[in-house]
Amino acid sequence: MGALDAKKIAEAEALMGQVDSAPDEYAKAGIYYKAATAYRIAKRSDESKDCFLKAIDCYENNKSWFHAAKSYEQIILLAKETGTLSEVEVYANKACSLYQQHGSPEAAAAALDKAAKMTESKHPELALQFYKRALAVVLNGDSTHQASEFASKVSRILVKLKRFEEASKALKKEIGLNLQTKSYGQVGRLVVALVLVQLAYDDFVDAKKTFKKWGNRCEKQEVTTLEKLLKAVDDKDHELAAMMLASPFIRHMDVEYALLSKNISISQGIQNGSQLEKEASDNAGN
Repeated sequence: MGALDAKKIAEAEALMGQVDSAPDEYAKAGIYYKAATAYRIAKRSDESKDCFLKAIDCYENNKSWFHAAKSYEQIILLAKETGTLSEVEVYANKACSLYQQHGSPEAAAAALDKAAKMTESKHPELALQFYKRALAVVLNGDSTHQASEFASKVSRILVKLKRFEEASKALKKEIGLNLQTKSYGQVGRLVVALVLVQLAYDDFVDAKKTFKKWGNRCEKQEVTTLEKLLKAVDDKDHELAAMMLASPFIRHMDVEYALLSKNISISQGIQNGSQLEKEASDNAGN
């Protein structure tokens, strides 16, 4: 044990000796919080977590929701340091609820965002749930601009997980939010991303509808790329379709969509797209 660790453990133990003489719950919470911090510096994670939980009980007894939520965030950081990410879900959601109870939706969303970033590489499904809840929180608070940022994270992680039909719905929602904030420059790129996603799960008809509905929001390069790509799929021109998907414009999109473009099966898309149009035509004739 190093000198600093020993000093911090002694400091934490001295603080714990002051708890019984604390004048009220708020003062007790402060003592537990300081002891938890000292234990954390000394790398005594179990003792640190226990003290943070005791601080939370005291803060909640005092109806200090904001401070209780901050303490949960400290436990989340402990989980990151000790590699026990399985605990993050419970504590992040509790922190979010307490921030909301305090009337701080921005802090609630920020706590979920931190938890999502912490878990995304190893637990993307969990990160997705955090981003979805953060989106719901900021929409409740009527923060459309912030909502569009979380919607983007939801869309991209769904693409990463290859849940393309869900990603398509998420991208449509993201486009709608960007239209509300008049972020028209973003919309064009999102239309391209949506078409790529729809082609990825072989919905050529819907891809055409997307371009028809929102193509007027695209920049010239985006329009040209989509027109050529959709025409290539429609004409069964594999070479041109592959060329469009490999264009620098698409390759320089956000990494999830750039990677997606490399894995779209044009042959399957053409076959299914043609079949869907044939069925639509047959149904219209009946």
